[in-house]
Amino acid sequence: MPEDEYVWLPRQSILSFEEIARLVQVFARLGVRRVRITGGEPLLRQNLSRLVRQLADCGGIEDIALTTNGLLLARYAAELKRAGLGRLTVSLDTLRPDRFVRFARNKRFADVLAGLEAVRAAGFGSTKINSVVIRNENDDELVDLLEFGRRHEFEVRFIEYMDVGGATQWSRAAVVTKQEILREISAHYGAVSPVQPPGDRSAAPAERYRLPDGTLFGVIASTTDPFCGTCDRSRITADGMWFLCLYAGSGVDLKQLLRAGALDAQLAEAIGNAWSARADRGAEERLGIADREVLYQVEKLREDPHREMHTRGG
Repeated sequence: MPEDEYVWLPRQSILSFEEIARLVQVFARLGVRRVRITGGEPLLRQNLSRLVRQLADCGGIEDIALTTNGLLLARYAAELKRAGLGRLTVSLDTLRPDRFVRFARNKRFADVLAGLEAVRAAGFGSTKINSVVIRNENDDELVDLLEFGRRHEFEVRFIEYMDVGGATQWSRAAVVTKQEILREISAHYGAVSPVQPPGDRSAAPAERYRLPDGTLFGVIASTTDPFCGTCDRSRITADGMWFLCLYAGSGVDLKQLLRAGALDAQLAEAIGNAWSARADRGAEERLGIADREVLYQVEKLREDPHREMHTRGG
């Protein structure tokens, strides 16, 4: 969660659903095939299913996914499924209600569990649970989270604690590394095996593994084992700023082009030029810093809301 006092994007700056769908259509013509709606918390956006329907109608888009904290899923899961949403990822860092309050800053743990049940009832498959692992906070719940995923047929993905956005309490010592995660899981279940062949790093952020009984799980090791060389993702903020890297200090203002009357061809040209010149290696650069601290202090976050992960889509 971000700091208690942070800067919201001005409401009038937020893209309309029609503007979002138009940008997605332009990206689709340039080869994009997958779209993920994230946040912040995307289910706070009113009538989100209408946006999902518009994206589903964009030619060329083959997969629409959504990342959510799960608090409102019980209300909207079936509606989103009918609208054309394909997959869901639910952020859940702990299965202990007292810890949940500390992680999520609310007491609605039961609502998340109800939301996950609604996801199953709505017929979603390939649902994933994202769990950020922090030393001495929830690193003793790896097996519990895996067992929860196994029981409910959700694939758990453990994420190394990253020094981005609102992670103002981040420290290197708090990072539980991929190797530590795998060691802990192997000590309980026996040897795990990678799903991908050795040396085959796909564009997906998670490296997937299989328990001896076949249960799948993933580890996202952006902090200690960056995948910049295969990353093919970018992100558009709710107000139309396009960032080519999670760590990027600046982006391309697509909203300005949109509202200045740019034609689709002009939008495509601006996008193509920026992407072809892309040289971002943010996570790798951060890895090479010997005295690495948090990416932004609180005052820097408040100077520019685009630095926050709830704005950028982290």
